Amino acid sequence: MNPHDVVISGIGLVSSLGEGPDAHWQKLVQPRLEPVLEASRFSPYTVHPLPEIDWNLQIAKRGDQRQMETWQRLGTYAAGLALDDAGIKGNDELCATMDMVVAAGGGERDEAVDAAILAASESRNDRDVLLNEKLTTELRPTLFLAQLSNLLAGNISIVHKVTGSSRTFMGEEGAGVAAVETAAARIRSGQSTHILVGGAFQTEHSDMLLGYELAGYLHRGPWRPVWQRQGAEGGGVVTGSGGAFLVLEQREHAESRGRKIYAELGPILSSRARRRRGELDGEIAALLK
Repeated sequence: MNPHDVVISGIGLVSSLGEGPDAHWQKLVQPRLEPVLEASRFSPYTVHPLPEIDWNLQIAKRGDQRQMETWQRLGTYAAGLALDDAGIKGNDELCATMDMVVAAGGGERDEAVDAAILAASESRNDRDVLLNEKLTTELRPTLFLAQLSNLLAGNISIVHKVTGSSRTFMGEEGAGVAAVETAAARIRSGQSTHILVGGAFQTEHSDMLLGYELAGYLHRGPWRPVWQRQGAEGGGVVTGSGGAFLVLEQREHAESRGRKIYAELGPILSSRARRRRGELDGEIAALLK
């Protein structure tokens, strides 16, 4: 063992299965786990929705909650769970020296404004003027700022007082891998002793689903296990909302605090392949070498 080994000392997790690692574990070990589904609200698409969440438990100020969209509340909430689990939340010294790496998307569109612009454009030909009118009357600067991806890290810093360095990767799966990879590299190099890393995704919003549907990715009709979606109408993707954060620490730092270590983080590898060109097997083999 090395003092700079990267270990996991805190887990914050929210998904359709519930809140926290224990709730997820209890569900996942059930012999016949039934997925939590929402099939009517976005029909013909099915999603895995969020559970009921009392935001007040991790975001105490209602003003902070109001200026966040759901995906930001979700990420800030999951981050608070991880800090609680690691015994860091409320410790001013540890929070002030804690770094943060976040994976986040670009925010949620205002569907009411989009609909108003489309409706008005049906009876007007000066659409460039129309857009300028709506930009100045319908969109508030604070609303626009709330859609920036790096505002998730900003809200976590404000709510939980995590005030070390901060880095945001904009995106989804690739951004998440890059965030954990970067956090682990900082700890192994000795640049950081403890880091909060994670992200959040809110799928229960029409514009989020639209992005997948434009590429033909979304599964349509009744839910099926992933292995049974081949050849089904639409694509094979059934999206879900969730937030996940980890507290990563140097082994020496965690042990000096007497914290429980969940696991040691090994090498983090990522790649991409064009499945239709038969590259997947080769890329996986290269990663495992």
